[in-house]
Amino acid sequence: MRCRTVLLKSQGLTSKEIGLQTDMTHISVNSWVKRFETEGISGLETRPGRGRKPIMDCSDEEAVRKAIEQDRQRVMKAKEAWQKASGKEASESTFRAFLSALARDIDV
Repeated sequence: MRCRTVLLKSQGLTSKEIGLQTDMTHISVNSWVKRFETEGISGLETRPGRGRKPIMDCSDEEAVRKAIEQDRQRVMKAKEAWQKASGKEASESTFRAFLSALARDIDV
């Protein structure tokens, strides 16, 4: 979408016209065009630090492994043990997704 914004601007469309096509405000269009002009194509990439931070990351791997080793058959008990050990909270689906990612890492 950001590249499209720059391309449409180069074709002579106004920022408001581009905004209507891309569901952006004309201010956002101008911001992306300016970033492209100053930083090139890399200016259109999402910068680090944006977005919601993950609840679980690689620092939780050891605690999750220990929790799973204690009770391999019941995910909810493992999740509760991890929560007590880490002081963090996560939904069951987040915990399961983290487990799936760990399993994929092990299989590789």
